[in-house]
Amino acid sequence: MKRVYCLYRVSTKKQVDKNDKNENDIPMQKTACRDFASSQQDWTILKEFSEKGISGYKVSADDRDAIQELKEAALNNEFDILLVFMFDRIGRIDDETPFVVEWFAKHGVEVWSTQEGQQCFNNHVDKLMNYLRFWQASGESEKTSIRIKSKMQQMTLDGLYTGGPVKFGYRLADSGLVNRKGAKVKKYEIDPADSEVLRMIDDMTIHKGYGSYRMADFLNKKGYKPSGGGKFTSIKVIRILRDSFYCGRLEDGSTSPQLEALRLRSDDTYDQILYILEQRQNKNEEKRHIALQTKGQAMLSGNVFCAHCGGRLTTIRYRDSYTRADGTEYSVDQIKYSCYHKSRKLCKCDGQTTYQADRVDETIRQIIRKIFSCMDGAPEEEKLQAMFKRQMAGNRATQKKLDLELTKNREQLTKLQLEIAKTLTGDSIYSPEDLSQAIQTVKSRITEAETKLTELRDEEAKKKQGIDLITPTYNQFKSWAEEFDTATLEQKKMIACHLFKRIEVGRDYKISVELNMSYQQFCSEWGDGSILVTEAI
Repeated sequence: MKRVYCLYRVSTKKQVDKNDKNENDIPMQKTACRDFASSQQDWTILKEFSEKGISGYKVSADDRDAIQELKEAALNNEFDILLVFMFDRIGRIDDETPFVVEWFAKHGVEVWSTQEGQQCFNNHVDKLMNYLRFWQASGESEKTSIRIKSKMQQMTLDGLYTGGPVKFGYRLADSGLVNRKGAKVKKYEIDPADSEVLRMIDDMTIHKGYGSYRMADFLNKKGYKPSGGGKFTSIKVIRILRDSFYCGRLEDGSTSPQLEALRLRSDDTYDQILYILEQRQNKNEEKRHIALQTKGQAMLSGNVFCAHCGGRLTTIRYRDSYTRADGTEYSVDQIKYSCYHKSRKLCKCDGQTTYQADRVDETIRQIIRKIFSCMDGAPEEEKLQAMFKRQMAGNRATQKKLDLELTKNREQLTKLQLEIAKTLTGDSIYSPEDLSQAIQTVKSRITEAETKLTELRDEEAKKKQGIDLITPTYNQFKSWAEEFDTATLEQKKMIACHLFKRIEVGRDYKISVELNMSYQQFCSEWGDGSILVTEAI
């Protein structure tokens, strides 16, 4: 009597359903293996192993409980035959599964398939056939994986729902399509209520400096729910902020008209969000320009440095109290900036240990107002384009002149080249030497003009690109200038973070600021360039 162990495996849990017509579902495998065993003489099935939702292509045999149990049983001589529906049920990994099959054979276990018979290892041809079988199975799995990924990506590009949690800001609607199983295919559409919450999340991140934990707490307290219910968490907020799907494109940059129609976030907004997130992840304090959080009462908390040692100034609350001469108690609660390095004796800093926050903040507000005053005479956005055209007027005139010269020189070169045949017959008025020299001269003029024309066109393209790039920054800068005095403290904090590359405070409240390069250009163009690098008070 030969003892038989059976192994059944399906890659997806849906294949376990008896109503599924897939040829590799577990009920069908069981029926096939039992019928095959009953047709053999002296075969008895003692045990059956089922693996549900296990990929034979992606999951190693070392990580599959059924394979490990079968190996242990083989070592204990508990069975004689391992029976499967097809050999690829054992696995589809070309550099692993052939050796798993061979391992069982070496340990006295016959490996059989109801469709392919017994896998023997009597000679080199058997070993080669064993390897080729699983090499082919691996290739088929790889091709299937590629087809599925391509199909899923195409469905996503078409705005169709491909499974998993529904992205926040959207809801599902009937697309009018059905899949091969007859089930309706859903598509994404914008959810008006959630999309407004998304815009609020973006605005509070950029303009109020809300971090992911604070944002999640705010949304939960307001009663907002993420897709699928539950509560917002820091991770969910960060995923929403980093997701390029809201910009109408996938992570690899691919897009489509359907995705563009689902856009909820501008590219400029997305870039600002990524900059803030990356800045807050930056562990190098010297290179971080965005405050880690904006909850404090000091305007520059997390974004100001000591002018003497270069260390970051931290915000502290200081209570000063004493008894007056008349016996009354005096107490004052102050917010101060403290030099972290000096207060902890981490270095020899000759600056002050603390600075009154309200005094430093007021000085910075004065500097910001002075910077924004340069916007009074700044042009509107459309005037930026007009200014570009004026700046390029001379460039384009020169281009037109060079185009005319090139046309004339090319026509002249053509005529000179036609004279070559005449010089050979003696009918030309030019000698071969004169003709050669004239052709070289004209060719030199053409090359020189083409080079100059290329340079002028490159200059125009770069200038146009520069105008296109600074327009969003210009609009932001102008908006800050108009709204700064009425902005909330949180908004002023974020304006200071974006505006200044570095703020330093020194002894006797000598303050210096350095503007970010993207905003220096406006002050250089329309304002007082003396305030761009430092401002001592």
